[in-house]
Amino acid sequence: MALSRKVRTWTMAAILALALGAMVVTGFGTDGMGGMGGLAGGGSGDRIARVDGRPVGETELNDLINRQFAQARQQQPTLDMATFLEMGAFDAMLDQLIIGKAIQAFGGRQGLVVSQRMVDREIVNIPAFRNFTGQFDDATFRQMLQSQNITEAQLRDDLARSLMQRQLLGPVAIGARAPEGIAREYANLLLERRTGTIGVVPAELLAEGIAPSAQEIQAYYTRNRARFSIPERRVVRFAMISPDLIAARASATDAEIAAYYRDNQAEFGPRQTRSLQQVVLQDQATADAFVQRVRGGTSFADAASQAGFGARDITFPSRTQEQFAGETSPEVARAAFGAEQGAVAGPIRSDLGFHVVRVEAVERSAARPLENVRAEIAQAIEQRKSADLMNVLIQRIEEGISGGANVEQVARANGLNLITTPPITANGQVPGQVWSIPPGLAPLLRTAFEIDADDPEPAIETLEGENRFALVDVERVIPAAPPPLAQIQNEVRAALVQERALVRARQIAQSIVDRINGGTAPAAAFAAAQPRLPTPQAVNMQRLEISQGAQQVPPPLLALFSLPEGRARLVAAPNDAGWFVVHHATRTPGNAADRPELIATTRAEFSGSAAEEIAQQFARAVEARSRVERNADAIARMRARLSGNAQQ
Repeated sequence: MALSRKVRTWTMAAILALALGAMVVTGFGTDGMGGMGGLAGGGSGDRIARVDGRPVGETELNDLINRQFAQARQQQPTLDMATFLEMGAFDAMLDQLIIGKAIQAFGGRQGLVVSQRMVDREIVNIPAFRNFTGQFDDATFRQMLQSQNITEAQLRDDLARSLMQRQLLGPVAIGARAPEGIAREYANLLLERRTGTIGVVPAELLAEGIAPSAQEIQAYYTRNRARFSIPERRVVRFAMISPDLIAARASATDAEIAAYYRDNQAEFGPRQTRSLQQVVLQDQATADAFVQRVRGGTSFADAASQAGFGARDITFPSRTQEQFAGETSPEVARAAFGAEQGAVAGPIRSDLGFHVVRVEAVERSAARPLENVRAEIAQAIEQRKSADLMNVLIQRIEEGISGGANVEQVARANGLNLITTPPITANGQVPGQVWSIPPGLAPLLRTAFEIDADDPEPAIETLEGENRFALVDVERVIPAAPPPLAQIQNEVRAALVQERALVRARQIAQSIVDRINGGTAPAAAFAAAQPRLPTPQAVNMQRLEISQGAQQVPPPLLALFSLPEGRARLVAAPNDAGWFVVHHATRTPGNAADRPELIATTRAEFSGSAAEEIAQQFARAVEARSRVERNADAIARMRARLSGNAQQ
């Protein structure tokens, strides 16, 4: 299972990704939302481990497992916690926390420092914390942290650990290169050419004449009840909660538009932005010396470079005063916007240190007339009103549910259209019928099958799109069970016939393989078989042809490139359709001497694997040198608790 492989590699993959610069530990750094990955600021609950004196708390690990489980469910909606834990998630997440803390402690011992400014810069650059103009917004920042149940201190601690890992593992991984000799030999292997034949013995050709009795069908059904079992089905009721319900009340009035325009002159009135250069230094004396160098004729960029700042660190293009205040402090912004173009302001002290700011350029724009921005303002007002009205509606629905009203009463009281599905499985299918859940409503299935079957309570699910929700309820639960034999008699009979035909097909295919391996030509071996079989097809391919592309390589081709020359073997056809007979006739070794681009590509691929391997080895070496104390009793209790909860 691909997901199982993913769980086993999370530990190193997450650390390596951090080293290469991706903010994996926080989902905020990927798609702008996402889960928070493994924030580890709390450490409360039982201490399950200690790394160089740094505690690893039960709450810390529990949060990480729950968040990774939620992310895994997005890829595999039917995944449950018990299966997730069985695939090794518990040990992988515990290792991830321990190795992360070991690297952080090791970096500190080597003198590596993660400054508050570095963390600030990471926070400002996380897309999820930006407003609709693309700028960092403190209100959005606070709202996102609250929605993820994360404190600012936890986020900062996690980012600091991530930056430490990046500083340590990045240089380690970047220098890895595979030897050219290995790459050349592998390129030679890719250019190897093989010829042969692939024939098939279809099971359907052997089905004729197989006529099982009623008793045999009954016995087969009894032996294979699980095979014919229909998964648990549920009759789901849902009602869409969309902005259409409150659209009429969300329209912007002329008075609201005028008031919005008047109250937001910073946006619509005369506008000034400034392109600034800034450094933040740790003490007054250093900042004063920096100012003297700049005023003495050294360019700001050169002085900043001498102080260890890069061009990206000091550049703040086209900022308003409000934007710059959000990135620094109101006092720093006032000083920067009070200085003339070309002037240097500061040092100004803030919680970050001592700021020195130079005004590179001042840009001014005229006020925008109300009529030119009316549509823009109306849209902003209607979005806000729609969100407010939707919150009121959702709250009213939740209060109705918690007050004991059933789903019909709640829907009727709030003007919702209640839709009832036929009995559906967790993947949205209706056995025996052609039915599918409407596009975009797949999240309803996950919610519907998470509702407690013994004590069902309606739930509200968030859907894709702005202000789109759904009220979800389970009307009836049909446990998993096979239908009566009378209902699926033809299906069971067909399965039994197919099974027996497959056995016959294997016997014939094996006899063909034996003839070929005994010296008979493949075409002659197939021609001698009964019943008449399709003529085998000739194959002439390079290994490179089957290694390219994202498609899965057909099993017969894999067998062709693994067989000894002159030999044949059986390969099962997909879906029990029969058996392939694969024969390897000739092999021509490859020579990549005139394909330098293939050698270079192969070496680059090997180097990427080598970089990951080196980073893994380095991280494990750091862990081995650290003082890691695992609380075996606490770990066992937590593992049992999670497994017990998952199986209830």
